Amino acid sequence: MPQKNTLVYLVQTDTTAGFLSKDAKLLNAIKQRPLNKPCILCAAAFRDILPRVPSRYKKLVRNAKNSTFILPNGQSFRVVKDDIHRKFLAKTGAMYSTSANLTNHSFDINFAKSKADIVVEDERGLYESAPSTMIKLGRKIRKKIR
Repeated sequence: MPQKNTLVYLVQTDTTAGFLSKDAKLLNAIKQRPLNKPCILCAAAFRDILPRVPSRYKKLVRNAKNSTFILPNGQSFRVVKDDIHRKFLAKTGAMYSTSANLTNHSFDINFAKSKADIVVEDERGLYESAPSTMIKLGRKIRKKIR
């Protein structure tokens, strides 16, 4: 069995079925995309997020639901509000997250299960739905990416 920090989990996140791992490069390899492409850091609480949010955006970030934020330094994160997914992250700690599909392909349950070390399925099952809203926070302005 792989080491704990290199495990890939398949879970229903707060937005869509996703792969989670402590190793962002491993997630990129599974999705067949450049290894240096940033992944979203998902956490159960703000204290688990290492990058600091500029003061002017703290209220926006704190009140946002299903939103991913990209900081001026390029780091991206999401604090999960969904109870089921938040409890999972509270146990495992912050993890990198990405949708459970090949890049530019739709969700395929067989592909997803074949690439995961551990499948975590709750009463919701595993399904594809809309991804999180993505907002880039600049030094002076913010811009919605998706």
